[in-house]
Amino acid sequence: MNKFWSTLLAGAAGGLMTLGAAKLLEKPQVVQIPETTSYVRQANFGAAPVPFDFIKAAERSMDAVVHIKATESREAAVQRQRNQRSVDPFQYFFGQRFQYEQQPRSGTGSGVIYTEDGYILTNNHVVEFADEFEVTLHDNREFKARLVGRDESTDMAVIKIDSKDLPAIEIGNSDDVKVGEWVLAVGNPFDLTSTVTAGIISAKARDIDIIKGGRAIESFIQTDAAVNPGNSGGALVDVEGRLIGINSAIATPTGVFAGYSFAIPVNLVKRIADDLIKYGTFKRAYLGVNIATMDSSVARELNIEYSKGVAVVEVADLQGSAALAGILQKDIITKVNGKNVTTTSELMEYIGRSKVGETVEVSVIRDGKARVIPVRLKTKTDG
Repeated sequence: MNKFWSTLLAGAAGGLMTLGAAKLLEKPQVVQIPETTSYVRQANFGAAPVPFDFIKAAERSMDAVVHIKATESREAAVQRQRNQRSVDPFQYFFGQRFQYEQQPRSGTGSGVIYTEDGYILTNNHVVEFADEFEVTLHDNREFKARLVGRDESTDMAVIKIDSKDLPAIEIGNSDDVKVGEWVLAVGNPFDLTSTVTAGIISAKARDIDIIKGGRAIESFIQTDAAVNPGNSGGALVDVEGRLIGINSAIATPTGVFAGYSFAIPVNLVKRIADDLIKYGTFKRAYLGVNIATMDSSVARELNIEYSKGVAVVEVADLQGSAALAGILQKDIITKVNGKNVTTTSELMEYIGRSKVGETVEVSVIRDGKARVIPVRLKTKTDG
């Protein structure tokens, strides 16, 4: 009897092994992804319920986000070639490069309707090379646009179309947003118009050293919402569909989204845009100091006691706003108008969005003692 059961089990095992081997040799079956039912799930952690559904935010913001086609005219391309040859006369002898550079440049990006009468926010790098602009609204209407003004130090620009009663976006408050908060990026990646992606705020006041020239204001909102080429100049909105930033950059080794994107905070955007609309340029305020985010090495270098804030490494402009107000080298700036300042990017943002001629209250620690110094802000060229 035992021999019978042993033989039977051995046969069954052999059959299963044969069947398993046959299954492994079969080609994988290809099936359509089945449709799914959408649900709304809510989580309540003692505050207002958070909907994992962004329909309202998308509806409130998509109409205000536009597609921008920026083109360099042939006349502008020829003039650019003349300018380049005057700077680099040897360029003429590099035929292939010369022929390539002769071609008018073009590109696409996104923009956000700022006012009902046609002022549109975008990035400087979307429009800086171009002199012809075509704007397509969410409802597929097309308009020619003109450049109102741009600012390289903040990567902001404003263009204008001639129309009325446009769906201007609702403006939020970038100071109020918190790390971990849900956000949407709205724009036109890869020319895929009216695209919405979701993520959270990963960090604030991020300096990634992407704007060159030494005068840059970088205080980006960092998110993990997918942003790709074409999203530049588009909207970063909160769960109510309010604008909290203008999408500007991505961190990537490949040229496409790799986990993090960066947006210019709307409180800074408004300050720049209003100047560009009114004056055609950004009338920027400066302190006139060289600064560093406080850490142990900065404290040792300046021979001061560590305190959280921004150290004044040097008073660079003796006729600047800070020097005239009495701010000194080795002062540690901790607040501007009562708002905490812990990094150089935060300080530069707060000063950058203040108006020339305005007086701000700057809190500093000097020799271990706190004091508040009123500083009347000047431009860099004020006498």
